[in-house]
Amino acid sequence: MNAQLHPRADTAEAHVVVAGVSKVFATGGREVVALQDIDLRIPRGQFVCLLGPSGCGKSTLLNAIAGFALPSAGMITADGQLVTAPGPERGMVFQEYALFPWMTVEDNVAFGLEIKRQPKAQILATVDELLHMLSLADFRHRYPKDLSGGMRQRVAIARVLALDAPIMLMDEPFGALDALTRRNLQDELLRLWAELKKTIVFVTHSIEEAIYLADRIVVMTYRPGTVKRDLVVPLPRLRDPAAPEFNALKRELGQLVMEEQQRHHNDELRMAAVD
Repeated sequence: MNAQLHPRADTAEAHVVVAGVSKVFATGGREVVALQDIDLRIPRGQFVCLLGPSGCGKSTLLNAIAGFALPSAGMITADGQLVTAPGPERGMVFQEYALFPWMTVEDNVAFGLEIKRQPKAQILATVDELLHMLSLADFRHRYPKDLSGGMRQRVAIARVLALDAPIMLMDEPFGALDALTRRNLQDELLRLWAELKKTIVFVTHSIEEAIYLADRIVVMTYRPGTVKRDLVVPLPRLRDPAAPEFNALKRELGQLVMEEQQRHHNDELRMAAVD
């Protein structure tokens, strides 16, 4: 199965634009090129997965889009505005949940709205709606320590949704969860995406997760991170991981990722030989 470039990538309105982006880190007295000459146009409402092995720069690119670590060269725009710092139009969901342990579920979800000094009644209405939407209403007075990993991640997603950011950036948010919880949250995320029409950029190293979730998969090379392949997922939703078409695409992507893992392995052998 040979997938094609996403047909909307060049014709639809670009919500996120990554233009000639490179990122260089100084470490151990030498420079490491994490990203090199990356160009992406992400249409409004598209679900994009960044896929690749460890060390390919997926999270570095996501952090650049978020405004946490600006590129060394090139530029990124979100909704037509140059990204120079984190902004309210870009909500970030981390793998580590990043919840305040001293706050209840509802207080964690309300936190950003309180910082924005929204009216109390509006905050309560928004929080109540999201807790019901994410099946957290019965846990609103619990603390993070009392929740399962899946529930904590639901709270983290609710907190981002409360700010109504049109762009959601997600850095392996389900990576630490068991398989069943992971699939349940993947389905929950797809339901929210379809309902709320967010633009999502989602980092994963799981090929199956990328195919299950994404409109479009951007496969990245091992360092320096570049775009190795930009593919549409030509499968109707809801997707069946047991279907022949699903597994044909999984094999194709698996070959691409394995090539980069082998490059990583060869690079480590060369460095060991030098040392």
